[in-house]
Amino acid sequence: MRAIVPFLLALSLPLSAAPLHSQFLPPDDLALRQEAPTTQQLLQVTDYTVVVGTQRQSDQQPIPITASLQMRLKGKPLSKGASIGQVLLNFDGEGGKSLKKPVYDEKSRTLTLNYPMADYRVIMDLLRNETVYVQFLTYANGHVWADLHTGTVRTR
Repeated sequence: MRAIVPFLLALSLPLSAAPLHSQFLPPDDLALRQEAPTTQQLLQVTDYTVVVGTQRQSDQQPIPITASLQMRLKGKPLSKGASIGQVLLNFDGEGGKSLKKPVYDEKSRTLTLNYPMADYRVIMDLLRNETVYVQFLTYANGHVWADLHTGTVRTR
């Protein structure tokens, strides 16, 4: 019994190296997240807006017309020291090219994430039906991780 007590105490102590919501991270097969994250921004989404825009620059020939789909998420920061104010999701229609990496701008308190257009319906479904969290982690080795995830959901 004495050997079990220290083991149980060790299990109940918080792991300072593990970020909040670490259970939602995928396996670290490439060992990129071995160290504790240097930054964590965790936001619980409370509201969102969707902007579908188009622009035409009339001073260029031929006249290019571009369209964009952007989602703005707002909510409450959950991680200690989090300063995040909003998350911009940009959706790219060109699924074959690589997406820009996630970027957090401290001055505007804005996290910008880029997703392929194919993910739009999934994200809208999550926002309409679940509690959604946005997580952003940076590591000393330059690794960056960002995700949108739900909490644990019971099947019906």
